[in-house]
Amino acid sequence: MLRICAAFVLVCLPLMVSANPQGVIRVIDADTWDVGDTRVRLHGIDAPELAQTCDSQQQVSWSCGHWVSDQIRQQYDGKIANCETITIDRYNRVVARCWVNGRDIGRDMVADGLAFAYRKYSMDYDLDEKGAAINNRGLHAHYVMSPAQFRASPAKGKPAPDRDCIIKGNISSNGERIFHVPGQSFYGRTRINENKGERWFCTPKQATNAGWRPAQK
Repeated sequence: MLRICAAFVLVCLPLMVSANPQGVIRVIDADTWDVGDTRVRLHGIDAPELAQTCDSQQQVSWSCGHWVSDQIRQQYDGKIANCETITIDRYNRVVARCWVNGRDIGRDMVADGLAFAYRKYSMDYDLDEKGAAINNRGLHAHYVMSPAQFRASPAKGKPAPDRDCIIKGNISSNGERIFHVPGQSFYGRTRINENKGERWFCTPKQATNAGWRPAQK
């Protein structure tokens, strides 16, 4: 009986992996979507994490992770995708190459500077990233750390629990309560430690009413 069950699993597993998701897109973040009823991780690309910040040419930190996700959501949310499954990742997501209106979405995202070629897993979009970098498209017009480097950084901090509430309420060493909004000089390097009483805010007014003052720069 055990042999029969094992054989059944071995037969079914390739069929499960080879299923190709199709359906309406709901963007979770830039490179993770729900396509129909299937959670899909886009193959061959790596987009900034939601908590990730970049620096402008003027050394101003800004929330590029949220910006990229918003760009992708505006472009693709609600549209129909046809995907080709490559594998299943450790989070049980389908890793797939997807097309919308016949266009390879991963290639377009990398070519527009909204994601990086994930060379650890695929070289498919290597030249597309180089073209975006040479022409300063999207993220390449700023100082940006690759998402893989950001995830490996011990100083990356935790992401905001709500994508609409990304104002950082910091408590300084002298106990002063200061809030930082995206685009300010110290936003990127400010980390929120909720165990110390620090917190996230949705609006400057909410932060002010709670007793925090705005950062001066």
